[in-house]
Amino acid sequence: MEHLVPELRKIIDVDVHCFGKPRSDAEAHPVPDYLRDANAALQTLGVDLGMAETVAGCDVAHSHTWYANLGGHLSGLLHDIPHVITAHSLEPRRPWKREQLGGGYAISSWVENTAYANADAIIAVSAGMREDVLDCYPFVDPEVVHVVHNGIDTQAYRKVGEVDALVNHGVDPDRPYVLFVGRITRQKGIAHLLRAAQQFDDSVPLVLCAASPDTPELGAEVSAAIDALREQRPDVHWLNGHLDRSDVRQLLSHALVFACPSVYEPLGIVNLEAMGCEAPVVASDVGGIPEVVVDGQTGLLVHYDADDTVQFEADFATAINEVVADPSRAQAMGRAGRERAIEDFGWDAIAAKTVEVYRTAQAVHGG
Repeated sequence: MEHLVPELRKIIDVDVHCFGKPRSDAEAHPVPDYLRDANAALQTLGVDLGMAETVAGCDVAHSHTWYANLGGHLSGLLHDIPHVITAHSLEPRRPWKREQLGGGYAISSWVENTAYANADAIIAVSAGMREDVLDCYPFVDPEVVHVVHNGIDTQAYRKVGEVDALVNHGVDPDRPYVLFVGRITRQKGIAHLLRAAQQFDDSVPLVLCAASPDTPELGAEVSAAIDALREQRPDVHWLNGHLDRSDVRQLLSHALVFACPSVYEPLGIVNLEAMGCEAPVVASDVGGIPEVVVDGQTGLLVHYDADDTVQFEADFATAINEVVADPSRAQAMGRAGRERAIEDFGWDAIAAKTVEVYRTAQAVHGG
């Protein structure tokens, strides 16, 4: 939204409603007081009710993920306007969320199912995501599902020479490293990465920018796995906390290779961010990742098989070591990645496509 909305506002008027504390660039909706101690899913529904109440006068309601889907759905019903959904992820593809939400996962799944059944248009952020939507929700008319990729701000994510962030975090700027950036969630495949790292080239450090575990139990599990890995190879840096964009940009800029072992990824913006900073990417071939990472050109893709994760981890390590062994090839992949990010994932074109979906949704709703 940070990048899409400014481009949309060059074409149409846009109001943004969001969760959380007051902010200058959107109307924030806090959790109602009477739900302060409720399950997180119920808190989400309370916020959605506030959103639906305040969008009178709009021509289209556009919601992103299940968190806002009920707000969009109710807005459509209450104000008789079309509802457009952007599908960034799907609850049936994220069963591990039950660990985080408990019974709230059944609520989030119900919300998503209901919203998708009634949406006037659905934006899938990749062709892979579109296939997932139609597979998970076969009642959805394929005609209402449109592919509009997410994008990247290639000025915000570009290769830089500064290294102060690396030094501050204890990373040697003179030693190229393997980098992972992502939340601690099973979706991101960090457990597979830590096991694969046992087979990484010993001369190359591993830097993990990983925080915000879905559950305390998962956080403890990952912490123990990192400790075990450090016993085998001590050059493992765990940056466990929030990082500024400038810090992430520096880390991406000086990485020899970026690792993305996700087991589910509708598109994988983090790979675009790495490519924008000229880091070659080694990634699993799930979801929309193959639409971003060109195998052999901007990085390497590794086949993920949920029934044989041991082979996946071994193959992932082999791919990492292949890139590490040829720095000149890695640099060429990085340059090709940035060119692809600029040419194919600009926000101006994405905004124009989004507005066309709005017009299509209005025609469907009116019909």
